[in-house]
Amino acid sequence: MAHILIIDDSLVEARMLRSMLENEGYTVSHAANGHEGIEIAKAAIPDLILMDVVMPLLNGFQATRELNRCPETQHIPIVVCSSKDSDTDFLWAKRQGARGYLIKPIRAPELLSLVKRFILEQG
Repeated sequence: MAHILIIDDSLVEARMLRSMLENEGYTVSHAANGHEGIEIAKAAIPDLILMDVVMPLLNGFQATRELNRCPETQHIPIVVCSSKDSDTDFLWAKRQGARGYLIKPIRAPELLSLVKRFILEQG
């Protein structure tokens, strides 16, 4: 089954996402900040990354940009998961290389539909 990396500093949010995904059979890893997420992504090469924006040390936009510039990880689709919901946030996420955007609180049907679409695209 596909491997999904959650990069989110909120343990509550990460546990909720993990539960939704593991209930569907996905393998899930978690990183608590952008730096740790980049390290895990390079080591594990997940099939999809769910990226929070507001995090300490390295925010989600910065981590997304770095992952998209790295040859080992640039093929991994990144979906931003944030409570930030302005048009500017959507545009900025896309400019950093995000392929999708979900607004918190995230509902299981919306998340699972998007995840399935990206996993199918990966083939």
